[in-house]
This record gives sequence, structure tokens and C-alpha cells, in this order.
Amino acid sequence: MGKSLNLKNKIVKKLDSNKALDIIAIDLEGKSSIADYMIIASGTSSRHIQALSEQVYEELKSNGISNCKIEGKDSNDWKLVDGIDLIVHIFNPEKRKFYELEKMWAELIPKERVII
Repeated sequence: MGKSLNLKNKIVKKLDSNKALDIIAIDLEGKSSIADYMIIASGTSSRHIQALSEQVYEELKSNGISNCKIEGKDSNDWKLVDGIDLIVHIFNPEKRKFYELEKMWAELIPKERVII
């Protein structure tokens, strides 16, 4: 998990330096086995969201995550960058408010409800 923590910090810094808004990192330990961390951020426009997703993708690649990918390439409102142990969601603010992922994942989930 130390490598994931270091990578999470790099991705958060990359998003921040490229003007992503409301960046939140959620530790998924004990909540899900899909990844170690989930990062959620907002972009200001469809171009900004696209650029942020590409920058995150390149950062993951340069840190040895060769099988990462971007989901939602056709969407103007949302992108997901799958970095295996790190998942990054980039939304426009309205779509982010609609899905409320940070609220869903930030709450402690009882072990008997964790299915993923």
C-alpha cells in the first residue's frame, strides 16, 4: 500500500497543479477490494476534463502502471482513469453532485455489505 500512497499523492498533486477543483482522495481499505484509493475531482469544461484525464493517464504510465486505461472517452461530463490500485473520477460539477461518489465511498461500510 506504500507504493499506492505515493502514487495517490503524485496524482493529487498533478490534478492540483492542473487546476482540478475539489480534489478528494478516499482510502478504500476495508471498503472494497477494487482499488486502494479513489480520487474524485472536478473539471471546469469538457476540454479541461479530457486534459486532466490524459495527464493522470500519463502520470500513471510514467510510474510503471502499464495497463491503465481511460473510460468514458465519449463523455463530456465524466472520465474514469483506471490505474489498477488507484481509480480517478473526473466530473463536471453538476454530474459529480448528481452521483455523490464521495458520500457513498467515504462512509464506513459494514463488512457483511462489502461484495465487490
